[in-house]
Amino acid sequence: MRLRNLFITATLTMIPSSVLAGGDVLNRGDTAWMIVSTALVMIMTPAGLALFYGGLSRYKNLLNTFAMTLVAYCLASVIWMMWGYTMAFGPDNFGIIGGLDHLFLNGIGVESLSGTIPTYIFVLFQMTFAGITVALVLGSIVDRMKFSSWIVFTVLWVTFVYTPIAHWVWGGGWMAKMGALDFAGGTVVHINAGVAGLVLALVVGKRIGYGKEAMFPSSVTLTALGASLLWFGWFGFNAGSQLAADGVAASAFLVTNTSAAMAALAWMFAEWTFVKKPTVLGLASGIVAGLVAITPAAGFVNLPASMIIGLVAGVLGYYSVAVLKKKLGYDDSLDAFGIHGICGIWGALATGIFANPAITAGARGLIYGNPKQLLIQIISILATAGFTAIATLAVVYVTKLITAGLRVDAENEIEGLDSSLHGERAFEIG
Repeated sequence: MRLRNLFITATLTMIPSSVLAGGDVLNRGDTAWMIVSTALVMIMTPAGLALFYGGLSRYKNLLNTFAMTLVAYCLASVIWMMWGYTMAFGPDNFGIIGGLDHLFLNGIGVESLSGTIPTYIFVLFQMTFAGITVALVLGSIVDRMKFSSWIVFTVLWVTFVYTPIAHWVWGGGWMAKMGALDFAGGTVVHINAGVAGLVLALVVGKRIGYGKEAMFPSSVTLTALGASLLWFGWFGFNAGSQLAADGVAASAFLVTNTSAAMAALAWMFAEWTFVKKPTVLGLASGIVAGLVAITPAAGFVNLPASMIIGLVAGVLGYYSVAVLKKKLGYDDSLDAFGIHGICGIWGALATGIFANPAITAGARGLIYGNPKQLLIQIISILATAGFTAIATLAVVYVTKLITAGLRVDAENEIEGLDSSLHGERAFEIG
């Protein structure tokens, strides 16, 4: 007993007093987990999304889709370090935008902490979200937008559309103060990207031959592989958003996987019922729909709720892609709005319904006696969609002025952008 007491005393003397007092100090476990989570989210864009979107595009535009995905991620990475981070997470200005105190990460050093992790890791983690969000927009306009216009659009959109919404929700802005719940990006990422994609698609116009000729994906195999990589990376996306290696992160991991699986099955059976064939493309799309829907709810809901969220997402995603798009007649090439916009809206609403205080204290949804939370979620959805639509439209028209139009000419579109723009081919044919 005496030896044990001596050991405990000696151990306590080696622990910093700030830990014993409960102060914020570096936690090596949290830091290691967030480094891994950041790497997981990073792989989602230049690998997962590029393969998913590339396989969905036509063979003559596969490399162009890869190029536009990669350049979006590269641009967002640089913009975030120069001014994006401070606009999103700098000192709050009237609940609207962050201050410019941290331009080029000014004032942040190797000893700086955000909670229990180095601020540099937090900056990088949030950077990956900015990168994938603007890349998701691309899905609406593949096959027909100028590469130069996409570059200008990306710079303007990340700066003037993404960063304000990120600040509203995660940077201490007005939505956060209102009590809106968005664990990992239902409003900030998916509704934002989906609505922006729809606006951009409507302005750019339909592809030549849309609705009159078949437009087959170049490789369902690549799309399925991309969906699998997205699924893998999404564990960092959702579980990492807890910013700690703890039970809530574990719960977020669990419900993320369950929702994705449930949505994939729901999409498959819906497709099997109506078109009599369970396609691999449907399974891959269902996985993404379930991942999108659980994203805002991941740290707030339990297992049964995640199954409901995934089930509805699979059916809703299938309906949006197979029925709604045809009825409304818009050309959202790779269904960015149908999957990310629609399922993101469902996920944000579901968070207001199923948020469980037993998972995260203070997060209480409709079925746990707090109907006000659902109203707050509706306000956050409408505000995000409205701001994104108006701000994206402004960015689109500024881009048109700078680049003398958004769309490639008809000859290049018919030839394919891999050859006419990049001078390359994804496949050797013949």
